[in-house]
Amino acid sequence: MGESRSGNGSPEGSGALVEVRTLADLARLAGVSAGTVSRALAGKALVNAETRERIQELARQYGFRPNQMASKLRSRRTGAIGVVIPLGHEQRRQISDPFFLTLLGHLADELTESGYDLMLSRAIPDGTADWLERITGSGMVDGVLVIGQADQSAVIDRVASSYRPLVSWGAHQAGQAHCAVGTDNALGGRLAAEHLIACGARRLAFLGETTAAEIALRHAGAAAAAQAAGLPLTHVPVNLADAEMGPQIKAALAGTGAAHEGLVCASDLIAMSALRCLHETGRAVPADVQIVGFDDLPLAQQTAPPLTTVRQEIAEGARLMVETLKGRIEGRDMPGTVMPPRLIVRETTRH
Repeated sequence: MGESRSGNGSPEGSGALVEVRTLADLARLAGVSAGTVSRALAGKALVNAETRERIQELARQYGFRPNQMASKLRSRRTGAIGVVIPLGHEQRRQISDPFFLTLLGHLADELTESGYDLMLSRAIPDGTADWLERITGSGMVDGVLVIGQADQSAVIDRVASSYRPLVSWGAHQAGQAHCAVGTDNALGGRLAAEHLIACGARRLAFLGETTAAEIALRHAGAAAAAQAAGLPLTHVPVNLADAEMGPQIKAALAGTGAAHEGLVCASDLIAMSALRCLHETGRAVPADVQIVGFDDLPLAQQTAPPLTTVRQEIAEGARLMVETLKGRIEGRDMPGTVMPPRLIVRETTRH
């Protein structure tokens, strides 16, 4: 076994061409069973370290690579995970949305580290309610991660009742059937409003469309904080699609909207758009109007002034989504996770 591979693919001095194409070929060279070779190449501790290293060295010498497709067929696994972004009521929102890209990047890193390929799908529900089943029933993936629930929680619940390896990023509500990893959105909304009130804002507005569960909970938390302080909270529906966001905010901040002193924004992007609109109309932040965003995307530190926001632990959420999905693929009963939000105070509020 100490012989090295020669230029023609045979051990030096043997004069015979040795081809290693299968696990059985490598097993004969190593003097072990094909099963031992398979476990050694997979790095399994069931094979003692010396034998494992010897088999791996032989595989390197002979340029042997296991037939991954055959392995997947035997295990009935595809080695791929579907990542789906349902847009539902916000069909003009793009995958290039910074929140999607941030979470997607972390998911891709986690899946790659776990040995999975990623199959991305931007789903626009068309009224047939089978957009998710087309993916879960395709036979092309071992499990599905859903980024956001949009207005499709009922569809996700229905599919999850018979398809177990499914995890979404989003809200967890009473009676929900599907497994979700996300932030305590109601607490996040409350933290944002309480901070504005503590900083002296008395006329508050919440900017965000509340059709999706996550944003509805953020609004509910902000409303509860305003009510506890005896203050009004105006709700201004603002779409998360960038093309619609700016005009809606401009309209809201004109006229009677000019009286708002504190803005609780459903996302960092809405907060950034509001910051731009206020600048264009000559209103200073935070002197005239204070703003709190939601997400703490990397861009939040780059605004002028830097954005006060409610942080979602997106990287940790991605890790939890993948770990939870892996457990569910293996048949384990893995519950969802609600992560605590954290207020990040920067310069769009007085403090």
